[in-house]
Amino acid sequence: MYAEERQQEILRLARAEGRVDVTTLAEQFAVTAETIRRDLTTLERAGVLRRVHGGAIPVERIGFEPALAARDRVLTDEKERIAKAALAEVPEEGAIILDAGSTTARLAHALPLDRELTVVVNSPAIAVILGPRANINLLLIGGRVRGKTLAAVDDWALRPLADLYVDVAFIGTNGLSVERGLTTPDPAEAAVKRAMIAASRRTVVLADHTKIGQDYLARFGSLSDVDTLITDSGLNDDLVSDVEAEGVRVVRA
Repeated sequence: MYAEERQQEILRLARAEGRVDVTTLAEQFAVTAETIRRDLTTLERAGVLRRVHGGAIPVERIGFEPALAARDRVLTDEKERIAKAALAEVPEEGAIILDAGSTTARLAHALPLDRELTVVVNSPAIAVILGPRANINLLLIGGRVRGKTLAAVDDWALRPLADLYVDVAFIGTNGLSVERGLTTPDPAEAAVKRAMIAASRRTVVLADHTKIGQDYLARFGSLSDVDTLITDSGLNDDLVSDVEAEGVRVVRA
């Protein structure tokens, strides 16, 4: 097993069990305790685990939200595949919303050059990607920019969204579950995501498989608000069936 595969399995176990310990992991993977400690350090630097005495716990358990730069370094191949699959949902012409996030930023990079699109964003970082593009009519939503996610939030973001209506909103999420729907750690960001969904004809959620089955503090939508979920091939069949039973089309890239 490669180190990255082992680390992803450690992360899965931590999220499923609430905690992992070094000794048990070393025995389970037949490696040294020092190897496991290095794995935990790597996962902590990626912002998905927090080291504790003798092991680690997932950041969701302590209400910790990793910064955008940390999230951008995790599951990069999966996020690239999700972004490419999302191109099939981009209209030939018209208007779309791109939510702030590491996967939606990859979609921004991948948007085709041969069609005219109006793109609404609430992320200055994504605006920098799209601003020079001659075929893009870019609308940047203002507001307070959260340092964690570089997303514009609060009333200055909500007011213009109330007057917009686009073909497709591409939304990121920290958690998606049948029980709680779409969730994120910050209530202000949840309000903007909720307004984006309300401003769109169709909603496409872009989320890697580690987000599915997770719940966070602030709820911004139910699965009935989602037309399509684009995730990666790491999502197991049982979770796919659960989500599809709620009327959501699931694409595994």
